[in-house]
Amino acid sequence: MSHVLPPAEGINLPGLLLVFAVLLPILGLIAMLGLRALHPERVARVVAPLGLLLACAILAEVWEGRSAIDYTLGGWAPPLGLKLRADGVSAVMLVLAALVIGAAALFSQHQFRTPPDAPGDTRAPFAFWSMLMAMWSALNLVFVGEDLFNFFVALELLTFSAVTLVCLDGRATTLHAALRYLLFALLGSVLYLLGVGLIYGRYGVLDLALLSELAQPGPITLAAVAMMTVGLMAKASLFPLHLWLPPAHAGAPPAASAVLSALVVKAPFFLILRLWFELLPAPYSPLAGQLLAALGAAAILMCSVVALGQSRLKLMIAYSTVAQIGYLFLVFTLTAGPAPFAGLGWTGGVLQLLSHALAKASMFLAAGLIAEDMGHDRIADFSGLARRQPLAIFAFGLAGLSLMGLPPSGGFVAKLMLLSAAAASGQWWIAAVILAGGVLAAGYVFRVIGAAMKDRDGEAAQPAATLPATGRHALVLALALLALALGFVPLQPLALFAIGRGELAQGQP
Repeated sequence: MSHVLPPAEGINLPGLLLVFAVLLPILGLIAMLGLRALHPERVARVVAPLGLLLACAILAEVWEGRSAIDYTLGGWAPPLGLKLRADGVSAVMLVLAALVIGAAALFSQHQFRTPPDAPGDTRAPFAFWSMLMAMWSALNLVFVGEDLFNFFVALELLTFSAVTLVCLDGRATTLHAALRYLLFALLGSVLYLLGVGLIYGRYGVLDLALLSELAQPGPITLAAVAMMTVGLMAKASLFPLHLWLPPAHAGAPPAASAVLSALVVKAPFFLILRLWFELLPAPYSPLAGQLLAALGAAAILMCSVVALGQSRLKLMIAYSTVAQIGYLFLVFTLTAGPAPFAGLGWTGGVLQLLSHALAKASMFLAAGLIAEDMGHDRIADFSGLARRQPLAIFAFGLAGLSLMGLPPSGGFVAKLMLLSAAAASGQWWIAAVILAGGVLAAGYVFRVIGAAMKDRDGEAAQPAATLPATGRHALVLALALLALALGFVPLQPLALFAIGRGELAQGQP
């Protein structure tokens, strides 16, 4: 077996990369604590590229070896100890997290810069940068963890860091939104922890690999998975448990909204995937998969309609996030069968996750540039915006292609795979929902583009002509182009997403 990093004698170097992926952001946080008066944004400027290099090294290691990499902490194997593991999907998620966190860090260098003339007033910058590092570490632990209780710890760290970013400005409205987010998240945590307790009481272990061998169908196992799934659905903001997400986005900083939409709500969904495909005895009930798909379909249709009626850009994008998350839950009925990872449903679902994350991060950052320029985000008052912010509007439109599922975007390939899987399994209602969701997404995306392209009567091309492009504009455009680049993925099941799952690991792209 070939390795990018040849292991030294007695040392699992590839596995150590997983430890460093979790620890690097924490080391950055510790450095910020020690160097609080010396600009925490400078620490983030160093940690972000290192984290991206580390994630890419893990992905290269997984791909070159065509197998998952793991590391046993302290040499104590489960159930006495803990193990970290990265398969193909985990490695891709690590790279995605590094990309989005890095983009958010670069975008916020100006907004959350420590004031040079007031070194004592560093509370907001320090809170932003420290919570961003804590969030990154928690995300990486979710993606490479194997222990159900450790997932709970990571989810709590993720929740409290995200809640802090939501109410960073301290206004009453944002504090109210953060409190609502916290209540939903804590409800999800209680349900998840109850499920963990049932699993431990039944089997005496919490490691997923061991549970996949021990778990048996029965009322206790099914009840535990059901409670954990509902708890994670609340954290992932799946309809109808989505009521916390739009208000949270409304007053959050643009970078916080980008990370929240692209990554924070994806981590609970990632855990639901692992529970259903690793813990739940296979094959799970088709009715249960249909139920999750039905909730996803309701999210796509209802929240897309609500997004159409929003007057504020950030609220429109937030409801769009809830709608697009619905596509992810179609996977549970499109992967039924003896080889779920060898079908288009699995690959399409993972590609939908990736393309949506990149597109939505670009959209929220573009919305931040627009609000900064206009002083508001009221869509009805966007007249002349395309002249003032052409790159921001162009990036918003490119990202919108993925939401609509138009070629050559990543969303097009993902939704086409989901459509093909639905047609192959005879589930035409899912195909109809996917097509309707694309039409509704086109409605709210073109509504923004159309408003920005207008000129007020008598005020065409206001004296403030095109504003100069900045590095932040290039960053927003780069994220949209990455979402677009996923559209060139072959229309077939990808071996990368099946590595570590025993299927398609050899001989395919």
